[in-house]
Amino acid sequence: MQMVTWPNGSLVPALGQGTWKMGEDRGRRQGEIAALRAGLDEGLSLIDTAEMYGEGAAEEVVAEAMAGRRDEVFLVSKVYPHNASPTRLPQALARSLKRLKTDVLDCYLLHWRGAVPLADTAATMERMREAGHIRSWGVSNLDVDDMEALDRPDCATNQVLLNLAERGPEFELQPWMQARSMPLMAYSPLGQGPLLLHPALVGVARRLGATPAQVALAWCLSRPGVVAIPKTGDAARVRQNAAARQLQLSAEDHAGLDAAFPPPRRKRPLAML
Repeated sequence: MQMVTWPNGSLVPALGQGTWKMGEDRGRRQGEIAALRAGLDEGLSLIDTAEMYGEGAAEEVVAEAMAGRRDEVFLVSKVYPHNASPTRLPQALARSLKRLKTDVLDCYLLHWRGAVPLADTAATMERMREAGHIRSWGVSNLDVDDMEALDRPDCATNQVLLNLAERGPEFELQPWMQARSMPLMAYSPLGQGPLLLHPALVGVARRLGATPAQVALAWCLSRPGVVAIPKTGDAARVRQNAAARQLQLSAEDHAGLDAAFPPPRRKRPLAML
């Protein structure tokens, strides 16, 4: 299984599970729980969530999914920017821990940059780590200028939008992070629908006897230091995602995908969802 080394020495799977929009429809809840459990069965033990997702409902889904299996999970959650102050961050963290039914997060992320100074957020994150409430901390949706303003070697990761159709981080952010041995968490690695219908992706999938989603994930997994966190509430699709780890893209496959989805030749604003 392909693993990525976390800055604190933990090994995490390069393919994990996202939870955006989970918990928003009670009719889908049991399917979402089953999907997350199927992912754990497949070794997709990194689960990413956030207090923003369903205003805490996704965290509650994750709690049910990992009941009795907490030790298997590398658990990540995120704090709203308006809750990232020295006073409010500990309170938000306590609420997330309660919803997740755990006493510690493996990583806690600032969801995006807001009005609270980054230095204040970082200092509070580190205080929470020293208190044993989190094992590491990081950020999300921060570009190089923000990362340089943060200027914290103890920042473990940066979670950003990265997929074949959104390759902007490859130009500057990803090399900046690689130079510092900082893993990049790629959210929405399958795009939002149209990507998987692209003829170039479909063509590679057909040649390999795979699905377009598996090819898109295999492309992400071929990037060094990248952890991809696709979200699905369908257990069968989770198993299909897991099978992408065995897919090997050839130089010809990569060339064809680069022709259809050109890598950036200049700096672009960081895309966000």
